Amino acid sequence: MLIRTGYDICYETDIATPMMAMLSVHPSRDEDLRTPHRIVATPDVPMHDYRDAFGNICTRLTVPAGGLTLRCDFTVEDSGLPDPIAADAVQHRVEDLPDDVIVYLLGSRYCETDRLSDAAWSLFGHIPGGWERAQAIVSFTHHHIEFGYHHARPTKTAWDAYQEKQGVCRDFAHLAITLCRCMNIPARYCTGYLGDIGIDPIPGPMDFSAWFDVYLGGAWYTFDARHNKPRIGRILMARGRDATDTALTTTFGPARLVGFDVHTAEVPHPG
Repeated sequence: MLIRTGYDICYETDIATPMMAMLSVHPSRDEDLRTPHRIVATPDVPMHDYRDAFGNICTRLTVPAGGLTLRCDFTVEDSGLPDPIAADAVQHRVEDLPDDVIVYLLGSRYCETDRLSDAAWSLFGHIPGGWERAQAIVSFTHHHIEFGYHHARPTKTAWDAYQEKQGVCRDFAHLAITLCRCMNIPARYCTGYLGDIGIDPIPGPMDFSAWFDVYLGGAWYTFDARHNKPRIGRILMARGRDATDTALTTTFGPARLVGFDVHTAEVPHPG
């Protein structure tokens, strides 16, 4: 299937303010692009990209005094298949994990493994390791947190979400990631596009989404604690330890978000 997606994001600033943006499709999806992917700034300002330590594309620019709008619109090809299920995927012993995977067992800014370790082992220690344990963590998180945009705040951590039982998609991801890491299942945070393809239309404005990957059976598999079921049409933008590594935009000075529109839809076949 073909999916058309993109965004219009507008910031206001009083003075020229440097910005780093992670608004590009992840390089792992480059071969699926069917139209050019290009970020357009209005007014036009110099921009350049670099690849960070996690393989994400980061764009550097300076928002001029007054502000600017960032736009992108492109089409990507997708398999049309839901997230794969590998019920027999095993959990590796920590000593057998690849070196580049170990970092996804460690605590991070929003994922306080030290604060949730006891709770995790109490809740999931009796469940066999591997897919069954990972799915149990996802199901617990899905039912433990009440979703609502009004519950969002940039400082909320996995521990906060566990205590408050409220949050948005990134809070579902942070809590599930932390519980997985506490149980020695490597888990990494992901952000990108996820429209309502293959499900009943979702009321309300489109947004970017957060999910996570776990390392089982020698491969990374996608899980989504907010929705708790395989979905169609994920388009990855960035991944890392938590939302710190994948922030859509980071401004190095005061800036006000005054416009935010994201679109994602399947392109209908002609005729």
